[in-house]
Amino acid sequence: MSARFGHGLVIGKFYPPHAGHHFLIRAAADACELVTVVVMAADRESIPLAARLAWVAEAWAGEPRVRVTGVVDNLPVDYESAEVWAAQVALMRAGVAQAPAAGPVTAVFSSEPYGVELARRFGAAPVVLDRARETFPVSGTAVRADPAGHWPELEPPVRAWFARRVVVLGAESTGTTTLSRDLAAALRARGGPHASTGWVPEYGRELTAAKLAVARATAAPGRPAPTVFDLEWDDADFELVCRRQGEAEERAARAGGPVLVCDTDALATTVWQERYRGAVTEPVRTLAAGLSPRALYLLTSDQGVPFHDDGLRDGEHLRPWMTGRFRETLAAGTTPWLELTGDREERLRLALAAVDRLLAEGVPLADPPG
Repeated sequence: MSARFGHGLVIGKFYPPHAGHHFLIRAAADACELVTVVVMAADRESIPLAARLAWVAEAWAGEPRVRVTGVVDNLPVDYESAEVWAAQVALMRAGVAQAPAAGPVTAVFSSEPYGVELARRFGAAPVVLDRARETFPVSGTAVRADPAGHWPELEPPVRAWFARRVVVLGAESTGTTTLSRDLAAALRARGGPHASTGWVPEYGRELTAAKLAVARATAAPGRPAPTVFDLEWDDADFELVCRRQGEAEERAARAGGPVLVCDTDALATTVWQERYRGAVTEPVRTLAAGLSPRALYLLTSDQGVPFHDDGLRDGEHLRPWMTGRFRETLAAGTTPWLELTGDREERLRLALAAVDRLLAEGVPLADPPG
C-alpha cells in the first residue's frame, strides 16, 4: 500500500505490548512515510518503561519507518477534563519530539474511544481500527489478568518476562535432571500454551564432560586416562557456568511457554563453587544476584535416592552436606522453595501441585492509573 500520510502517531501504555498494539503499528507503517510510537508508562506500574520500550523497539527493529520513544506518564486519566487532556497531549508531544526530524503528526492510529479526539488535538486524521477487538481480541487488561491465556499474542521478549521460572536443584545424583525433565514433559502434555514448555539443561555437566574429553585428548601417551577426579576447576570456570546457564535460560524463556523449567541456575552454582573452591567469588555472586525473578525453587532431597556414578560425579559422601547447604541458601533468600522427597512419581506429583499453585496465583501486576 502506498503511503497516504506523512507522519503517523501510535500512542499507548503497552502494558504489556501485544498483537493488537502491533496491528496498529503495522497499519501505520504501511500507510505513512514515518511512524512514531510513544510508549507511556506510570511509575506505579509493574513493568518498567525501559522494558516496554525495548520490547516494542525489538519487534520493529527491521522497519526503518518506525521509531519508538517513551515518556513517564504519572498524570491522571480523565476524559472530561480539559486540563488533563492538555497535559496528556503535551506529554505525547514531548515523546514525539524525541524522534529526530519527525515533523507534524498527520494521522493518529488508535483502537480506543479517545482516538478521534486525540487526532483532533493534533490536527491530524483519525485512523480508528478494531474498536470492537474483533481482528485481535486482546487487550492489555486481559493479558495482565491471564498471560497464559493470551500467550500467542505476545512477542518472545514479553513471554520471557512473564514466564514463571521454576528451578530444580540439589546434590549430585539426587534426581534433579530426572525431575526437571519429567516436570517439563508433564506440562507439555497439557497442550495449549504449555505445549512449548521449555527445559534448560545443566551447563555445568556439559562443561565437565568437555573438560574431561580435553584432558583425555591431551594426556601423555602411556598414562592412565584421566577421570573426573583429575580435573582442575578454577573460579573462571564457575563464572563461565553462570554465564552459559543464564544465556541458555533466556533463549528458552523467549521460545517457551508460561512455565520454564530449569535444571539448576547461578544460585546453585554459588554452592558448587563453595564446594570446589572453598568460597564464592564476587563475580559469581553478582551473576546470581542478577538473575531474572524466580517463581519457585524445588530442592531434590538425597534421602531415598540411590547414588549412581556415571563417571562425572565425585562422591556419594558429599550429598548430605550439599543438600544441607542448599537448604541454608534457599532459606536465606526470598523465593518460595520446596524440598521434595519420595519416589520419582511422588516428587513429580508434588512439583506439579506447586506449579499449579503458582499458575493459579497469576502474575501480580499493579493496575495502571485510572
